This record gives sequence, structure tokens and C-alpha cells, in this order.
Amino acid sequence: MAQVGAPRGRTGFRSPRSRTLRSVATLGSAVLTLSVLAGCGSGGSDDDQPTAAQDNAPATRDRVADGGTLRWAVDAMPTTLNTFQADADGATTRIAGAVLPALHILDERGRPRLNPDYLESAEVIETEPRQVVLYKLHQQAVWSNGREIGAPDFVAQWRALSGRNTAYWTARNAGYDRIEKIERGKSDLEVRVTFAKPYADWRALFTPLYPKEVMGTPDSFNDGARTALKATAGPFLLKSVDHDSGLVTLARNPRWWGQTSKLDSIVLTPVPRAERAAALAAGKLDLADVDRSAAERIALAVRDARSGPAGTRALAHGPGAGISPAAALRSWALAHGSDEEQAAEAQAAREQNQEAIARYAKEQSGLGRFVVRKSLEPAYTQLSLNGETGPLSDDRVRRAVARALDRKELAETVLKPLGLPARPLGSHLALSGQAAYADSSDALGEQDTKEARALLADAGWVPGGALKKPKAGTKAGSEATKAKESAAAKEEGEKKSDDKTARSGVARTAEDDTPTNDGLYIVGDDKPGDDKPGDRPAAPAAPAAGRPARLADVLAPAPAADTAFQSAALLRQAAALDMITDTETDTGHGRLGEESGRRNEAATGTQDKGGAQTQAEPRTEPQAGARPGRPVAGAYAPRGTAAPAPGYAVDTANQALGKDGKALSLRFVLPSGPGSESLRAVGDRIVRMLDAVGIRTEVTKVPDDSFFKDHIASGDYDLALYSWPATAYPATDARPIYAKPEPASDGSLLVEQNYARVGTDRIDQLFDQAAATLDEDEAHDLVRQADARIWAAAGSIPLYQRPQLVAAKPDVVNAGAWGLAAPRYQDIGYKKPGSPGPAGEPDKN
Repeated sequence: MAQVGAPRGRTGFRSPRSRTLRSVATLGSAVLTLSVLAGCGSGGSDDDQPTAAQDNAPATRDRVADGGTLRWAVDAMPTTLNTFQADADGATTRIAGAVLPALHILDERGRPRLNPDYLESAEVIETEPRQVVLYKLHQQAVWSNGREIGAPDFVAQWRALSGRNTAYWTARNAGYDRIEKIERGKSDLEVRVTFAKPYADWRALFTPLYPKEVMGTPDSFNDGARTALKATAGPFLLKSVDHDSGLVTLARNPRWWGQTSKLDSIVLTPVPRAERAAALAAGKLDLADVDRSAAERIALAVRDARSGPAGTRALAHGPGAGISPAAALRSWALAHGSDEEQAAEAQAAREQNQEAIARYAKEQSGLGRFVVRKSLEPAYTQLSLNGETGPLSDDRVRRAVARALDRKELAETVLKPLGLPARPLGSHLALSGQAAYADSSDALGEQDTKEARALLADAGWVPGGALKKPKAGTKAGSEATKAKESAAAKEEGEKKSDDKTARSGVARTAEDDTPTNDGLYIVGDDKPGDDKPGDRPAAPAAPAAGRPARLADVLAPAPAADTAFQSAALLRQAAALDMITDTETDTGHGRLGEESGRRNEAATGTQDKGGAQTQAEPRTEPQAGARPGRPVAGAYAPRGTAAPAPGYAVDTANQALGKDGKALSLRFVLPSGPGSESLRAVGDRIVRMLDAVGIRTEVTKVPDDSFFKDHIASGDYDLALYSWPATAYPATDARPIYAKPEPASDGSLLVEQNYARVGTDRIDQLFDQAAATLDEDEAHDLVRQADARIWAAAGSIPLYQRPQLVAAKPDVVNAGAWGLAAPRYQDIGYKKPGSPGPAGEPDKN
């Protein structure tokens, strides 16, 4: 996904529980003390505020121009306009936010607040014998067809989502199933909702609120609302849905009673994440969520634009930027050599490279007109540990995995390069700034290699355990004594035989000393054969006459009649330039390591006409730039030589753990699609951390479209990284994610959305209690207790809050990285020319 999102809708596992499906996140012994699990860790002052502030170019309405169209990127055209259906997506939610009533919205701290555009008040007016909530509606609130918003709309939505009528294909009904009745109050502007049993998260209901024309019948709910809405009531209305282009146009609502929308229209434009940089550069978008690579390109484009007009400078990044003068010179030589077939291939590659460079430069020029706004998304990434079967069914192994992880390092891997706060998340159920947040990770403990190994040993996973077969039975009495004596005698005999062999000097045969290429590797050459002439970029220009060639020179040989002779000479010159480059790199004048491992056949081997590299004989002379004791790219090492040390500490004392003849190995499933680079980088670090405590991993990268369906939801994994969205109502929304799986009649598990398949009765009880209490402080305390037990169960390990990166035109205001808050659509617009910007600087346009 970009990064792959959390799953939405049904997973194929049905449960009698009320459904609420969320879209897609020191323990040396097994005994957990009650004090650890109290979960009452204080939030502290840092927990009262979001980890990162909003970055949405705030501007007062008097500084926002009236009119204009905003082209806003979405991943795809929505398949439904009904947010309560299983296949609703981010585009569905965005449309609903702009055109439908939201009775409660989230503020910048992710806490629900009454929306004054629709409500004058909403409060619990009775608790005995039943909880009663009284809604007082805004006096001017009407649907786009002119009808007042009122009790009939509340009743229709309750009946559709209560779960009592199975003709409605609903994805969730939590909360609505607790309602006993809905009735008109003293006037048409009052709605009384009576609950059959107390419900703490009542503010989650009726947002969004659909008209009775949509919710009134199963047909209109199931089919009609997929492509059209018969009535809306927001600052915008649904003007058109173009199924050919995928464009969804929202227009200013003339019946809107609130503050008039600044924009005339919003056009939701489907653009896949991998194509957004090109779409932005081409001027097709004004606002778009982007991934890290696109954000970095925009930052480079802005920097380059400040250094001078486009076309007056060569870009130091992009296609061809990392190619050495030697490689470029060699490319020119091959393209003008005597081998016609090889020359044609080289020329074609050079042309493709030049086209790529030109295309990239053009896109960079366009991207320089954007800025990147960044915050932390209301979602978090977690490591899921499948506890249904295998080694992870043992809670000691799960806790060992958790104790092996340096969560701060993992957070820094993703967030630090973006300039965002890299603080590990301390809760499964809330984000920093939300009322229920508290860091309960102490219930599991911080990174501790020694403790992780101790937990594994306690579970029976020990060094050499993979070689020990389980004993078939136990011998007793004299038979056992005889067996011990026999084994001791055999061991003594083998020892004497070894000593005799050592003294005779015939332990190895001549055949053993015959040199072979088995196990041969090239230090620094991780991908032999990748260096193909077709991958080489265009040659640089020639140095000035009378001056020796250096790394900074641009080499381009002048035309000559005898190109074959010149080609051979240039290949020799390229090899010499390689050595110059190595020398400059060692003395600090070159770019360190840029060409490491990329030297081609002119320096270390030959190349066949097909472009495949063939291995040359090892060179005996020292390579240029080599230092004593330092491995050099291309240097050969005999079998048995240790590979270069990794950049992380690995204790080999506890490697290759096993138990009863089976090695400890976990299957780690990751998405392979574009935009998941950061996720895979985190996965690589997790692999290293687990390796350091003796846990082996088998990494499997799968297509995005099968990641959840075929692996996570079905349980076909041991470890996996994916994200869950945050919620202001954890007692309701988080319960199906952490509920204890229930056995079905056919022997399978009903997991709801608990893809880790780890849960306890006590966690379920705490969720139920939190959802049933009307004392907010008590409910938050119960949620924290549940979170502490989720940590202790070690079915999922929260890692970090996901980055939110939004590309925007500089004059787009009140839009960007909203963080935990909901957008206020009527305030989005373009800054008036000449008005002060968000930072107080006057507009320079």
C-alpha cells in the first residue's frame, strides 16, 4: 500500500457477538502479577498531547478565497457509498464526511466532540431504569431534498444496523444492537434514544447519519446506496459519479445552513500511490497522500528549484546520477565498438537511459511546485504473532520474540528520516493524546536479549536442540545402568581412535586438499552478474586537454574515424579511472562506496555478448584503494572465510536453537507491492533482532491483493506486519480485534478480526465492562487494564504510529496532514493572494 492497509469487512469467520469490523494493527516467567496487569500506568503530560502536531496550513476563513476546485487523490473509485457495507473504503469515508451528517467528530487529540453544525446538544438524561440519550438537532438542519433531519432517520438507521433483520447486508452493528427504542421528543427537533443496557460509546452512533430514503429498505441499503445517495446533508453534495473516468465530483450544497463552503467543488481523482508523483508533476492533482519516496522527490525538487531555473543544472539524483565517469566512459566505448550486436544493445540502453533522465528531470520540475505536509496518521503498525499453532502457540516464545525487539529502533527506521517524532507506541487501544492512552508496555517489558533467551530456554528451545531427537522411552534399573556404561565405553573408544588418527597424520586425504570453487564468494559482491551493459547510462563528457582525468571530470571522446581503436583505448582508460576513483574514495575526495561492488568486466572479468558477466581469474595484485585488513569489493576469499561482519551485534553462542530435533524457525509474511518499502525495511531489522537471540525466520513476500485474504485472515503465517486504524471508541471497535477466538462446531476457530488468534476471557470481560459503564474515567481505566493484558499475552506488538505525508500546492489551506482530527470540509480552499500565510509570511506570488 503505499503501505498495505488493514483489512476491512468480513473475514469469513462469523460470530454470535455483535459485530464491529475495523478497517485496516519483566516477564521472566509465565506468572504475571496483578500489579503489572493493573494497567493504570499514568498518562503523564506527554500522553495528553498527540505525538506530532497537525500540519494542514491553517488559515482563518477571511484569508481563504471563495471558489475554486480541489483535485484530491484517492486510491480508487469507491465500490460503494455506504460506509456500513463490508467493501467500504477510504474514498467512501471521505465522501460521507463531506456530504452526510456527523453528529460527533474527532478533535486534534482524537477525542469525540459534539458537531454544532448538526446538534445543539446531546447528553445522557437518564440512567435508571434505562440509559436515555436526548439529541437536540440544529433548527435549520435539512436534507438536500428539503426534508428536516429528524427521528424517522434515526429509527431507519437503527433498524437497518441492529442485526435483527438479516436482509440488511451490514458490516457492523455494535451499539445499535443495544438500543431498545427511538422516539420523537417534545418537538420534531428532539430525538430520544433508549438503550436496553448501558452503552458507554453512544457518541459513536449515527455518524455518519444516512437519510431514511437509504436506510428504509434492504434494497435501498444493499444496492441503491452503492452508486447513489437519494439525499445528503453536508457542506457538499454528491454531484456526479463517472464510472468511466472514476471521478467523483462533490459540489457546494446550496441548502447548507452552516458556514458556506469555500470551494466550489472537490473532485476525488483515483490515482494509485505508485503513480502519484507523476500525476502531481503533470498537474493533475492539487492534494494527495504520498509515500516516502514521493515525499523525498518533492523535497529534492523544492531544493533544486531554489538553486536555479530548471535546465540550467544537472540533477545530482535520479536516473544516472550515481553512475561513475568510468562506467559512463565504458558505456560510450561499448556503444561505438567493433562488435555490432553489443554496440546496438549499448546504444539502445543509452537511449533508454537518456529518456529516463529527461522524463525524471521534467517530473522534478513539476514537483517543485508542491510542498509536503507531515504528521502522524491515526493508525499504527504492529507485529502480529500467530498463536494458533506452532512455536508461537507457547506464550513464552511469543514473549521472547517481543523482548528481542528494540521498538525504538524500529520506530526510528521509519519516522526519523522524515523528521517525525520516533516514539514507540505504548498502547494497542489508543494513541497519545486520546483519553484512554497510557503506556502499558511494562506489562511485557522492554528489549532484553538475555531475558528473551531465558524465555526460549524455559520453553525448551536450546542450542543444538535441532539435532536432538525426542526420546522414545525411559529405561530403568540395571538396563539403564548398562546403557550408560555402553555409551561411555563407545565414547572412550572413539576418543582413542581420534587421538591415533591425529598422531598418524592421515586424517585428511589428498582429495580433501584439492582446491575447488565450492563455497567461494566475493567479498562485497552480493549480486554477481547484475552489472550488464544495458544497465549502463550515457557517457559523460571528456576532460580538458592536458589535464588528467579525475572523478569530477565529464568525459566524452571526440568523434573519430577509427571508433573501434578508440573504443579499446577508452575501455583501458575506464579501467584506469576505476583505480583513480578508488584512490579518491579512500582519501575522502570521492563518494564513499557509491560504486562498491559495481565494477564491470573491464576491471575484473569479461562479458559475453548476451550481457551476462563471466568470472575472471582472481587477481593477485592488490586492488587500488585497498587497505590492510579491509575487505574490498571483488576480492576473493577461500571456502571457510567468514563474511564481512554485519552492522549489528550478533552473539553466536545461542544460534540455531531447536527442540526435539526441530529447528526454531518462523514464517514472516510481508507485502511485496510498491509503497511497502518502509514496511519491508522494518521487517529486515526484525529479522536481525530475532536472529541475535537464535530465532530463525523465513521471509515470504506476497502480492498486496493476497496478503490479508490468503495469509493474515486465513492464519497462513507466523509473523506479519500490518496496521490498524485508531479509534475514539476502543471498548467497541477494538473488541473484535482482541476477543478470544471461539471454537466452531466444525472444529475451526471463530476469530472475528483477531488474526493473532490470541486472547483471554479476562480481556473480553474488561472490554464488556468498559462498554457498559457510563463513568468515563472508569471506562478509560478498564480499557487500560485490558491493554496491559493484551501486552502480556504478546499476540501483537505495537511498533509505531504511521507517518502521514501529504503533497499539496502551497496555496491550498486548511488541508494536509490532519493527524488525529477530522477534516472540516467547508474551510478547505485556496489562500487569497497577498494574505499572510499560515506562518505569518506574506504571499510572494
